[in-house]
Amino acid sequence: MKNTLGNNMTVTIFGESHGPFIGCVLDGLAPGLKIDEAFINHQLDMRRPSGKISTARVEADQYQIVSGAFNGYTTGTALTIIIPNSVQHSQDYSKMATLARPGHADYTAECKYHGFQDYRGGGHFSGRITAALVAAAGIVIPALAKKGIVIGSHVKTCAGVPDADFGKTEAELKAQIAKLNDAPFAVIGDGVEAAMKAKIEEAAADRDSVGGILETAIVGLPAGLGEPWFDSLESMLSHALFSVPAVKGVQFGNAFEKVNCRGSEYNDPLRMDGNRVVTTTNNNGGINGGITNGMPVLFSCAVKPTPSIYKEQKTIDFNKYENADLAIKGRHDPAIIHRARVVIDSVTALVLYDVLAGRYGTDWFTAE
Repeated sequence: MKNTLGNNMTVTIFGESHGPFIGCVLDGLAPGLKIDEAFINHQLDMRRPSGKISTARVEADQYQIVSGAFNGYTTGTALTIIIPNSVQHSQDYSKMATLARPGHADYTAECKYHGFQDYRGGGHFSGRITAALVAAAGIVIPALAKKGIVIGSHVKTCAGVPDADFGKTEAELKAQIAKLNDAPFAVIGDGVEAAMKAKIEEAAADRDSVGGILETAIVGLPAGLGEPWFDSLESMLSHALFSVPAVKGVQFGNAFEKVNCRGSEYNDPLRMDGNRVVTTTNNNGGINGGITNGMPVLFSCAVKPTPSIYKEQKTIDFNKYENADLAIKGRHDPAIIHRARVVIDSVTALVLYDVLAGRYGTDWFTAE
């Protein structure tokens, strides 16, 4: 089972939705990174459900760092984070242990693990595990910020409701990212949050769910990061992004919107801005040939509607190999996109730290 991501800094996740703990191990961090517990808690708050548009399962996420830290700084050895699970309703799943929930990994887990998997709440497949990734990135994101690298995402669309676009200049992007990273519901345009929430609540009232698109911007990356083939920056990021539950598509720049344009429209013209090379457009999302060109890196993730819905659905019993009907019980999100954005930011940060450590070494993050 592959639970480890990265080359120069690795992230290993562990745990199940209804087990005693979830957590992760970070190996390859630089010694001397400051651990900002208030920031880690803030990031976990951005992921935590709240209100009518989220699940009623609200975990305290009282994480513990049990190795790799001393006197508020990383030691450079393996850092382990554990987060207790304290609000499980395992009985909600006992009556449907052999019924495959449509859109979930129940059937594929049965095919791979032959009945030994923990089915409660999705087990190891659960989005609950992403809390560990968010906590881990809470250590990495400030280290990137000290090097002038910032990451932010907004809900570009949800249930068909569009948000305003990211700004075109780095100054605009930085201002938007700062605002988004403090917003529980990350949108740019005025009145958009209310419109999206109304659509989510409408789906919840109909015992259904909705999805949408998250758009992410990275500002401050130096040119020259990534490899030309199998470890292109797009490949590295996509590897991690597709590991986030519910992500079903990734595009860089304007890949899908402008793919039918001519090359003369799609290409990004190069110009000099003082001593710096820039492009006048950014259709390629800041990456050429798998390598950063110094412009903001832009990508989008398609987040599918939450598969757990309360409508009765057609399925199968994979023990009896019989058709069945299923009405899911329990506590579920009518939309997860607003909670997923901090997860996307987090896995992005973990990948960037890994790539930067490979190019410059881990001590680069603490060098003045």
